[in-house]
Amino acid sequence: MNGSRIAAVGHYQPAKVLTNEDLAGMVDTSDEWIRSRVGIRTRHLAGPDEPVDELAAHAAAKALAAAGLAPADIDLVLVATSTAVDRSPNTAARVASRLGIPQPATMDLNVVCAGFTHALATADHAVRAGGASRALVIGADKMSDVTDWSDRTTCVLVGDGAGAAVVEAAPDACIGPVLWGSVPEMGHAVRIEGTPPRFAQEGQSVYRWATTQLPPIARRACERAGLEPADLAGVVLHQANLRIIEPLAEKIGAVNAVVARDVTESGNTSAASIPLAFSKLVEQGAVGTGDPVLLFGFGGNLSYAGQVVRCP
Repeated sequence: MNGSRIAAVGHYQPAKVLTNEDLAGMVDTSDEWIRSRVGIRTRHLAGPDEPVDELAAHAAAKALAAAGLAPADIDLVLVATSTAVDRSPNTAARVASRLGIPQPATMDLNVVCAGFTHALATADHAVRAGGASRALVIGADKMSDVTDWSDRTTCVLVGDGAGAAVVEAAPDACIGPVLWGSVPEMGHAVRIEGTPPRFAQEGQSVYRWATTQLPPIARRACERAGLEPADLAGVVLHQANLRIIEPLAEKIGAVNAVVARDVTESGNTSAASIPLAFSKLVEQGAVGTGDPVLLFGFGGNLSYAGQVVRCP
């Protein structure tokens, strides 16, 4: 075995749905205003008794079931999140406890919106180096906990949820080389800061950076996988804003790909957005087994990470 693959995926969203009409009763906004600026129609919100690790565990359990594996088959749990309330035990350890995974290595990664693709690369490296045999890679965030619900510029954007993937050793490299980096001097453009922590961003700065600086980086991620963008069957970008997703996908040049637009239904779920949207594409049959799909996360810290994967 000299490669790794995604064996299965799964996702979870809380039952409560918040519509644009609901938000119009909370702040000075409207369905038309929200749709025209970010493309979002609805978002799912977790309740006060649904912590991030519970969302993550639900998604992970679905991925395990889809892979036909038992908790004891997992020896590494990675959770990408920036909204965990407690520092220790970390979210990964709490997920392992909920699922009954015996003695795994457990780590949280905080790269905000690019967290899942960073965690997927980390799992790929660990499995290929022999440090793990099977890994659970989870992106989970409860953005509702860090949102000022009186601020119409941010509260219309966010949602809660989780997505997960099982990564295991494979004869071939079905997870392509990662291309990752950041612009740390512009980290102020997307923030979760303060006590209590609150989400804030400089929307125009993020939009310009994402639509102008990221397309060549995403194309280089395809090159590292030995593919042209036109070879892609799917593109799953961080689900931040439909006005970012659509021009970015077009500039990448993935003319034959299905482009995930889950943001319309789920809002911005930060580290959960890519695995959530990817899992839905797989579940719906929009992409098939073995199809090449670009996963590309970007946002908080002005970090980015992308790789081409083969669908489970």
